[in-house]
Amino acid sequence: MTLLATISLFIGTRAAWTTAMTSAPPVAAAISVCYASILVCGVLCLTVRDRRSLIRVDAVVLATAVALVTCGYLLDHAGSDEGVLTAQAASEILRGHPVYGQPWPWLFGTPQVGITKTMSGGADYTYGYPPLTALLAAPVHAVVHSTAAATLVTTALLLASSVLLWFLLPAVWRSAATAVCLGFGLLPQYAYYGYPAITALALLVPAVVRWPDTGSGGRLGTRGLLRAVCLGAACAAQQLAWFLAPFLLIGLYAVRRGELGRRGALAVTLRYAGTAGLAWATVNAYFAVQDLSGWLHGILLPLQQKAILHGQGVMGISYYFTAGSSRLDYYSYGSMLLLLGLLAATVLFVRRLGPALTVLPWLAFYLATRSQDGYFLLMTPLWLAAAATAPPAAFATAWQPVLPRVTGRRARAALAAALVTPALLCVAVAAASPPPLRMTLAARLATRHARVGVTAVEVRAVNRTGARLSPHFASRTGQGASDWWKVTAGPATLGPHATADYVVTPPGGFRVLHPRTYLIAVTGTPMTITTARLPTASPS
Repeated sequence: MTLLATISLFIGTRAAWTTAMTSAPPVAAAISVCYASILVCGVLCLTVRDRRSLIRVDAVVLATAVALVTCGYLLDHAGSDEGVLTAQAASEILRGHPVYGQPWPWLFGTPQVGITKTMSGGADYTYGYPPLTALLAAPVHAVVHSTAAATLVTTALLLASSVLLWFLLPAVWRSAATAVCLGFGLLPQYAYYGYPAITALALLVPAVVRWPDTGSGGRLGTRGLLRAVCLGAACAAQQLAWFLAPFLLIGLYAVRRGELGRRGALAVTLRYAGTAGLAWATVNAYFAVQDLSGWLHGILLPLQQKAILHGQGVMGISYYFTAGSSRLDYYSYGSMLLLLGLLAATVLFVRRLGPALTVLPWLAFYLATRSQDGYFLLMTPLWLAAAATAPPAAFATAWQPVLPRVTGRRARAALAAALVTPALLCVAVAAASPPPLRMTLAARLATRHARVGVTAVEVRAVNRTGARLSPHFASRTGQGASDWWKVTAGPATLGPHATADYVVTPPGGFRVLHPRTYLIAVTGTPMTITTARLPTASPS
């Protein structure tokens, strides 16, 4: 494990060193020293003979990883859209201005700061996260008047939580923590971007490590209260923590009921949930009082904004591999039903699923219309924490309902399959539904700087559904989508089974044609997408 952690530190180090040699030679020198440390650790982890010496090697590997992440931050701390929004929110907090419901369009438009486009043809320019990261960044922003205020907070929290996890885990797992948190090039980049999810992760680490011990003997104690406060604070940092919380509460109740009985387990679980809720409310109170409606809309924004499709999940069937779907909402229904099914399965089979409670919540995102890899990998240190400190033995006596007619492995498997079947049926409906529009394209082509591109596209659209649709157009090459194309001719709304002609122009008036360039038409209510390939013939 120590050797694997050592090897993981090589990932991305060369690119950082190359960049540093151009822009910051002292940082490059520090990275060169880290190279030497990696090599020495590689030798030592294979040659030391006793456990104490190996732990010392583990500590050097951790220190090397911390140094490399620090060097990476010095080279790249400008942040992405989430970091820029968080820094702006911190600035508004310092000035006593409202944070939620305030559009900040001037923050966007550069390649480093992307815009989250919505299926209704717009984009979100507001802060859509719980306030804790912005609150932590506010005093830093008073000194560092840039996005670095947010990225410094998230990077420092990642480093602190990684060191904390290293100390909390059993010795044989510690190097795995170094690799998962700081190696492999997974999480540090999100910290450099200023993702509030890093704050949530840092707070969830102490909440998850040895979580089945919480409330043992019927008392929360100092550790139990600390875990509850950390869970509540994590929920006040980023919405991903919301999805883990109910699984932890179910698991805690089941473990404690096996020990204390129904009444004792309920009392412990309620105290734990109440403490977490109080911590969450304390962080959010100022913003709720300042503007209740804006605050509610802001923290719920990612769940109801109907952002344009993106990610590696099953929504790709309708986005990348077919001509579209008239029932994209069913992906969202499937995601919610899968989450509920997994919660029910946890209640029924907690002895088997208990060790995987930190992994289960993220399965639901694979069915969502936004199923980006960040939703899966950002919480992977929690998977490790559970594997090391919440083994199957911790759930051997956990309570789970007695199902008289469900006995045997096959019957249990059938019940588990039944719990997730509604979600899979919703996905099947979304994937199998045809696109709502039949689009015929005629592109106006031109050549600029020896490159063939589109200046406008004539679209004949036939609404094949019984709903009124308001299509919005963009282009796609590979994954993602361009900024919205301008509709210069055509109706804003296309009636049921109606036909209309549109003329749409790309942003800037010219779009370079690639071998596979598609025009997409999307609608927000209902959520639909239609895809048609743009012709690539040379202009006459």
